This record gives sequence, structure tokens and C-alpha cells, in this order.
Amino acid sequence: MADQLRITLVKSHIGRPDKHRAVLMGLGLNKVNKTVTLQDTPEIRGMVKKVEHLVKVQE
Repeated sequence: MADQLRITLVKSHIGRPDKHRAVLMGLGLNKVNKTVTLQDTPEIRGMVKKVEHLVKVQE
């Protein structure tokens, strides 16, 4: 399970730019405290980097 990332939304998307909202939707995060498990790929890492101030990531 080393190639999985657990991503949790810890801050709200309210008041954030549309690009940040689109990234969160792409990750499947639409509510605060929701956690998703995704594959650890460069694409997902790039998306997480865009909204790293809103999410918590566990490997």
C-alpha cells in the first residue's frame, strides 16, 4: 500500500479561486473532513501541490 495517498480536506473551499475548487473536485473532495485514497502518481501529486494549504496528505 506504499503507492497510495490518503488525502483529507481540512479547510473549506468557500472563497477560494475557481481553479482550486476544480482541483478539489478532481480529487473527489467536496466536504470538509472527507478522505479519499488515490494512487500516488505525478498527476495526483501536482494536484495536491496546488491545494496543499487546504488538505492533509498521508502516505
